Amino acid sequence: MEPHNLKQRGRQGNGEHEMLMVLSDEYKDKHRPGADHSVYAMPAHQANRTYSAYPVLAADTQNASCDPTDFSAVTLDSGVEGIMRSRDFVITAALTLASLATRLYRIGRRANVSWDEAHFGKFGAMYINGTFYHDVHPPLAKMLVALAEVVAGHNGTFNFKSGAAYPEYVNYTMMRIQISLYGVALVPLAYLTCLQLNLSRSMAVLAACFVLFDNAICVMSRFILLDEPLLFFTALTLWSAASFQRVSKYGRQFSRKWWIWLLMTGFSLGCVMSSKWIGLFSVIMVGIATVDDLFRKYCNLMSWEDIACHWNARVVSLIFVPLIVYVACFWVHFRLLYKSGTGDHKLSANFQARQLGNRLNSQPFDVAYGSAAEIRSMYDGPGLLHSHIHRYPGGSHLQQVTCFPHRDVNNRWLLWHGGDKGADTNYTIAPIEFIVDGDIVQIVHNITGAAMQTSKRFLAPMTSSHFEVAAANSTDWDKGTRDWRVEVVKQKYKKRRDKRIHAMTTVFRLRHVETGCLLRVGRQRLPTWGWAQSEVTCLPNSTGKKDIKSSDVLWYVEHNINPRVPKDDLSRYVSSNFFVDMVQINIEMAKTNNALSPDVNKYSVLESRPESWLFLKYPMRMVGWSDTGIKYYEIGNPILWWATALVCLFYPLRLVYWALQMQRKCSRWRSLREFLDFWDNSKFLWGGWALHYIPFFFFGRVLYIHHYLPALYFGLLLLAFELDHFFKSWRRGRYLHMAALCSGLLACVVFLYFSPFTYGWDRPAKELAGRQWLSTWNIFHDLYAM
Repeated sequence: MEPHNLKQRGRQGNGEHEMLMVLSDEYKDKHRPGADHSVYAMPAHQANRTYSAYPVLAADTQNASCDPTDFSAVTLDSGVEGIMRSRDFVITAALTLASLATRLYRIGRRANVSWDEAHFGKFGAMYINGTFYHDVHPPLAKMLVALAEVVAGHNGTFNFKSGAAYPEYVNYTMMRIQISLYGVALVPLAYLTCLQLNLSRSMAVLAACFVLFDNAICVMSRFILLDEPLLFFTALTLWSAASFQRVSKYGRQFSRKWWIWLLMTGFSLGCVMSSKWIGLFSVIMVGIATVDDLFRKYCNLMSWEDIACHWNARVVSLIFVPLIVYVACFWVHFRLLYKSGTGDHKLSANFQARQLGNRLNSQPFDVAYGSAAEIRSMYDGPGLLHSHIHRYPGGSHLQQVTCFPHRDVNNRWLLWHGGDKGADTNYTIAPIEFIVDGDIVQIVHNITGAAMQTSKRFLAPMTSSHFEVAAANSTDWDKGTRDWRVEVVKQKYKKRRDKRIHAMTTVFRLRHVETGCLLRVGRQRLPTWGWAQSEVTCLPNSTGKKDIKSSDVLWYVEHNINPRVPKDDLSRYVSSNFFVDMVQINIEMAKTNNALSPDVNKYSVLESRPESWLFLKYPMRMVGWSDTGIKYYEIGNPILWWATALVCLFYPLRLVYWALQMQRKCSRWRSLREFLDFWDNSKFLWGGWALHYIPFFFFGRVLYIHHYLPALYFGLLLLAFELDHFFKSWRRGRYLHMAALCSGLLACVVFLYFSPFTYGWDRPAKELAGRQWLSTWNIFHDLYAM
């Protein structure tokens, strides 16, 4: 029976009854020259209900074509839906076992902290001991590392110093095994994904073998790193998206299975985005596919009510669900890291004050005269009031007063009484007096002993409409210019709304007594002579500024020291908003990530650029390269990388060629729908490769070859997809199984040939000189050694 006759319409009684032909696996295996072309026919409703593992490709009869010659409505089903059939289960199990063997073989051989285990192993330990840290990546993958350490019995005391030997109490092998399981799962996921994309079983197995036998993916699975959880969630997203596309295209809309795959896609997106920000590329990939799908539904004249339902389902599942996962990861992150560490200074003072052991947590609540205080601007960005020995090049030529965002000894100021009383008082023995609203104070730099002051005689160096603020000893200016009045604007702690100045909770202005101007800081930065720090000025009334409660003129005491005043637990008085903290930590992550810029004037044996990744030009040494040490080399399977590069580069050219053919009415495709089926099944693969590769050309940060691995995963599956497409059409699929077998064997042989780099080589690297296929591979010598 010819394929275009597989769909028929008939009449039964008074109603129309559509007959849909459901092709079994036996039919697909026999659908070759000389085979028995038997098919099995049954009503559509029976096919959907009884044989749910075999999707009826025209189940959405309202939008299906009624043309009996349109074969695009029927597609051979080589995929799995829901619970796997027994044959697929056996194949999946076999691939999983093979993946376990390649990933776990001698995984604990090197008993030293290797590559980025120094970073991510340490971060995992910090979750165990609760110490806050700062990193450029979201927390999910690092929390999975922490989980692996907990299961391995780690107590969080080992600091994972680079190259250090693991002590006996650290079961690093168990940690590596747990992280490697994410890499193990890539292989069966590749198989299941390709089945959903309508590849034949043979080529789906080949795609899994490509992932199985890539040396770079394998070696990165063998250490305590974030790359394998990232790749796992990327692969899970692709599988979920492909499965949802299949159910949406061939199954019943808004069914239970439809919702499961849609929500699974959203959950996977949230996980991949919460592992590394590169997961945003997967979000874009799914977003483009979603817009494509909804646009087609609109073009098919779907009712507005149905379109609205589809939009709502996508918004909930693909926007809100990923966001909930992302936010939940940070919520857990903040709850686990409750102790002060090296990274909490990146967040607000209120957040720091609630961290156990933070210096802001334990300090006097009431600020007294004689205290050494750090005064922070309410304006976001500039930071703490600061001074140093450097002077203004013009104006008063006195000591600069600026704002500095980081902790520094020059941020500390002494709070004295105003007038002559300030310098004459011995605050170590004088009665304790607390600063209250309306008091006149002098603010004296703790290091240099210079008092902050201003005058109408000198204008600010950058903002010429304001007065210059400087610091000087009493011999430089008249003492009257040193006095500032404290004006309380707000008491944040409701239970202590008195007139006293309280640490962290009292917001105030500082008004210069003689001139009436207000101490102010904005976004203006000083030139190099001011170390690019924020300019501090005094805002005169003549500027006409009406809002004297704006944040640029508001200040608060962030920290104060006074040995005569008892310390208090400030976590009782302050609170931080979780969402504000989460946004702030993400901003700081972006800043830190952008600061990881390479030194263009210095050669690095580790770094590489995207243009070198495609053809494996610069593999990377992961550890030290001594003759006796165990050496790991991040090199991919060259045959797979080169073939993948060619397929991915030529894919868009083929699309253009086919589009021109269709325009000239000489296309090899029998219908537009047949081409769209090809596009639907390949767009995820090439789109995923392009979205995970091309953006790196615009990155200014340091890059390494393992940044290409997510794109490589898509590329390897696209390579199998193209081989499947070619051999299905060439000689009517006669050599498809043989091509899959030969390609898999070739990938395996090359993998084994380069396996010394994957499983560790403890002899001189020169013995592997024969494996240097390209002159740029630094296997046994540094190309740019001086």
